[in-house]
Amino acid sequence: MHTTTLPSPARQGVLLPMLFIGLMFFILGFVTWLNGSLIPFLKIVCALNNFQALWVAFAFYIAYTVMALPSAAVLARIGYKKGMTAALGVMAVGALAFIPAARSGQYAIFLVALFTLASGMTLMQTAINPYIVCIGSRESAAMRISIMGLFNKGAGIVVPLVFSALILSGMERFSESALAALDAAGREALRNELSQRLVVPYTVMAAGLLVFMALIHFSSLREPDLDEDDAPSGASSGASSDGVKPWGVFQHPQVVLGAIALFGYVGVEVIAGDTIGLYGRELGVAHYGVLTSYTMGFMVLGYLLGVALIPKWMSQRTALILSGAGGIAFVLGVALSSPTSTGVSQVLLGWAGVPAVPDTVFFLALLGLSNALVWPAIWPLALEGLGKYTAAGSALLIMGIAGGALIPMLYGHLADVTSPQLGYWVMLPWYALILLYALFGSRLRKW
Repeated sequence: MHTTTLPSPARQGVLLPMLFIGLMFFILGFVTWLNGSLIPFLKIVCALNNFQALWVAFAFYIAYTVMALPSAAVLARIGYKKGMTAALGVMAVGALAFIPAARSGQYAIFLVALFTLASGMTLMQTAINPYIVCIGSRESAAMRISIMGLFNKGAGIVVPLVFSALILSGMERFSESALAALDAAGREALRNELSQRLVVPYTVMAAGLLVFMALIHFSSLREPDLDEDDAPSGASSGASSDGVKPWGVFQHPQVVLGAIALFGYVGVEVIAGDTIGLYGRELGVAHYGVLTSYTMGFMVLGYLLGVALIPKWMSQRTALILSGAGGIAFVLGVALSSPTSTGVSQVLLGWAGVPAVPDTVFFLALLGLSNALVWPAIWPLALEGLGKYTAAGSALLIMGIAGGALIPMLYGHLADVTSPQLGYWVMLPWYALILLYALFGSRLRKW
């Protein structure tokens, strides 16, 4: 088995990169999982329906498709460390763009700001995911990515709580009934007042990103010492591009099918994390603003299981099989449970002192458990055997994140024309696809 490691002695290049990349994953998680709270917030501020509100997810995740290949080119030109620094700078610009968006209340400006934020995140993701895969043995790559996932989804638990405390206090003044009682001018004034609440938090976020940018720039973080087979053409590692065909990556079915599986995975992950607040609000859950924390909490549990079990007790492929099968089971729970029943939720959450929710919402949160190990398992399975095409394969997998832009939009349309609960059926075929990739697609080496 081919492995790539950072240079010795005593793997001095491993611990520091793990710490810095863990920090990057936390930042990515913090920004990403703001969307779960931001979507119902902007639905009120900009007077949107479900489909329109989910343009937040579209603008955010479509950047991963548009910017993936340019990000790979940037990394090939300036290297991984400078790429991370540049990524944080672009993210800071996106955070600052929320200030004119909030002051104007214009939905289009919010979407531009989100696209800019996600463009910086695309560059970051393109750098840090292959970095983690190549930092040690491929058999334990899912375990290392699971550790990074703890940082990412740990932020996903924290951010809805912070957003709720800072932004969503006193929301009864902005309820549909309260807004309906006002004339058009009164509604606009109240919505503008609510929109202004975003200015200070996003200003602080931009300042924090600039601080982290300086921290990475002046750190002693090393460039990964990638072998010839794994380095992008023209990268600072000096790898050769001899024999690399422009579209050669598509001759490897494991990475092409892996990108399709990631497309579906990111779509269902975004639905589970970003629509649970909308769904809870529709069902009258009082604390709907923090429901994303429920989904992220189960994802953290899944990552902990991955760290504990992979590779000693469970292979990466087995983890992916269980994830696909579990996702199918939990989607059935979401779609078929009564919106008024809380029996399962009370039993499983009551002992921890966590407020119960309708069972259909609880099963939606449980999808976090099924989702946790999909990303960590697909990356090493998809990149295995790519050799000189590893960088192109990484960019292709990053482009699969576009599922987070498109599949939630389909959910939003179905939720508007049928019901929010029936809309969740859209997730079922994607979990079936993940299961099929684990069983068959990841094993293919030729078409």
